[in-house]
Parts: sequence; C-alpha cells; structure tokens
Amino acid sequence: MSQKQLLEAEKAEADRATEELKKAAPDATVYKNAGSVLVKANKDEVLKELEEKADLTSTRIQVLAKQEERIRASLQEVQNKVNEALKSKQDRPAK
Repeated sequence: MSQKQLLEAEKAEADRATEELKKAAPDATVYKNAGSVLVKANKDEVLKELEEKADLTSTRIQVLAKQEERIRASLQEVQNKVNEALKSKQDRPAK
C-alpha cells in the first residue's frame, strides 16, 4: 500500500509537470533533473519523457492494486478458516 501511495504521488507530480510544460511557450527554455543538477533540454523531449513516466507509473499502480486485491482476498480466506476452526472447537462438547 505504501508503494502504491508513493507511485500515486509520483504520477501526480509527473501529471502536474506535464500540464505546466504544455502551458509553456513553444520556445521556452526547459531544464530537467540529471541527478543533482539541472540540464537544458528540449521541451518536446521532456514532455514525451514525462508522459512515458506517467504511463509507466500508472501501469505499476495497477499491478500493485491487483496484488493488494489478491493479498486481501487471501487474508480474508485465512481469516474465515480460522473463524471456522475456532467455532467448531467451541461447538464441541467438553470431555
């Protein structure tokens, strides 16, 4: 769940950056992170990178959501089995 939340925040950040970049003038000077420095970059290339990053992040979020769903179903199944075992043990007459 925490990985999913981090990815959702990452996607939201990429989406915001994409929207701002789309608003910028075609000849605007654009910089991107390259480690701990900013380097001058082509606006269209940065826009493409941001859109690809958002798509990849969306896919990863979907995968994590499916994994989370399977884990929850598995936990529910185990919990039901434990409850049934406890109930059958309580229903047995004491010796």
